[in-house]
Amino acid sequence: MQYVEGFVLAVPAGNREVYRRHAAEAAALFREFGATRVVECWGDDVPDGKVTDFRGAVKAEAGEIVVFSWMEFPSKAVRDTVHARVMSDPRMKAMMSGETPMPFDGKRMIYGGFTTLLDS
Repeated sequence: MQYVEGFVLAVPAGNREVYRRHAAEAAALFREFGATRVVECWGDDVPDGKVTDFRGAVKAEAGEIVVFSWMEFPSKAVRDTVHARVMSDPRMKAMMSGETPMPFDGKRMIYGGFTTLLDS
């Protein structure tokens, strides 16, 4: 079964197009090295929870939009190999070096890898 890596982050609303371009560049690298699918979703119905919620998880500030993303891989082993290759690629290093500022605060991004339990 496929392996999924999920992300939730907060992006300033005014950075939507900058984020989309950034995500497209990163997605191309991940796809080149073995991800089978990359999905980026811009929040438009993200309610406040009574105990916890997406906004609280990423400490979203006023004027920030919650982004929910995931990548699919054939297996965890492939995901691990893809990550190693992407992170050592000069294109990704340039994206993360500060030459072009990140369109979001990466310190507040949450992420994790997940084994597929049900796919219907």
